[in-house]
Amino acid sequence: MRKRSYYKRRVHEPDYRENRVDIGRFINYLMNEGRRATAEKVFYEALEKIKEITKEDPVKVFEKALENTKPMLEVASRRIGGANYQIPREVRPERQFFLSTHWIITAARAKKGKPMAEKLADELILAAKNEGAAIKKKQDTHRMAEANRAFASFLR
Repeated sequence: MRKRSYYKRRVHEPDYRENRVDIGRFINYLMNEGRRATAEKVFYEALEKIKEITKEDPVKVFEKALENTKPMLEVASRRIGGANYQIPREVRPERQFFLSTHWIITAARAKKGKPMAEKLADELILAAKNEGAAIKKKQDTHRMAEANRAFASFLR
């Protein structure tokens, strides 16, 4: 029996303040246990902190951080002849956005000793400057794909 096909959601809701779809999706990924109001509060507080610290438009810093952390390549496991190979492949735009936001949020949550809004603001500022844990994760992913470039011919 064939696997059931799943369809991507085409329309995403924008956030209420900036009316931007990417911010709405980021807030959705930030949300825990359906607590949207808490996630929105954390995100908008982070934008305020970014404005205080950098004296720049926080939405531009957010965009730059996302752009800097988007991976171009990743590796996928593939079993060929009894051996597993890590095959490098290009990343689709939707997945780029997901990985980028996921790495930023994970890096912010991993920090200790501050409120989440401050940790998120710090991580977004670092990512905008091409520094921080999310950028390191992207570089590790690219390094892994580059190291396994010899297996690129195994891709279907």
